[in-house]
Amino acid sequence: MPARSGFFAGIVARMKVDDQILVSEFLKVLDLVGTFAFALSGAVSGVKHRIDLFGVLVLSFAAATAGGITRDVLIGAIPPASIKDWRYITLSMVAGVVTFFWYPLIARMKSPVQIFDALGLGLFAVTGAGKAIAFHLGPSAALLMGVLTGIGGGIARDVLVSEVPVVFTAELYAVAALAGAAVVVFGNLVFPRSGPIAAIGGLLCVGLRLIAVRRGWKLPVAQQPD
Repeated sequence: MPARSGFFAGIVARMKVDDQILVSEFLKVLDLVGTFAFALSGAVSGVKHRIDLFGVLVLSFAAATAGGITRDVLIGAIPPASIKDWRYITLSMVAGVVTFFWYPLIARMKSPVQIFDALGLGLFAVTGAGKAIAFHLGPSAALLMGVLTGIGGGIARDVLVSEVPVVFTAELYAVAALAGAAVVVFGNLVFPRSGPIAAIGGLLCVGLRLIAVRRGWKLPVAQQPD
């Protein structure tokens, strides 16, 4: 009987490990997709500002990796995944080259920067929170890492082209990232390391951001005397 119970305990432990590996790979895929989406937003911004090819590639890489690099440094994941894994750099460069040479096709989309930015925001918000949880950070720290990962690339992109970062002026930008990260953090308390929870958080963030853009939802701004 003890041998049988040990056998079943081993199966359960193995299933838990397999689930963790599956969720980890799922988050990795989301992170790579988010990298490509943010890289496109950086490249589109560079082309719109009439920057040369090298500058477009720099903007593409900065927008795609700034948030993730900052997160990894803060949680102690050294060297950052965006530098250690060749796929991040490759995706950034591919996005930059594609946008530079085929910008007219991308420009046919309505507000391409906002669309790609929203996708990157949602994907990075959930992967940032998920990675923080994997490194055993508490709920509040995981929320902060999710938001920071989501908004970091957009801040770097806008600063490099001498614009006020969109997070300070746009419709529910950081709030959308916070909502997506919150779903992951609090969902993890009920369904630990659940892939569907991450997907729901990402969809909520992207949907909230795009709806806010469409309807002009913004946080209140302080009134100034005339």
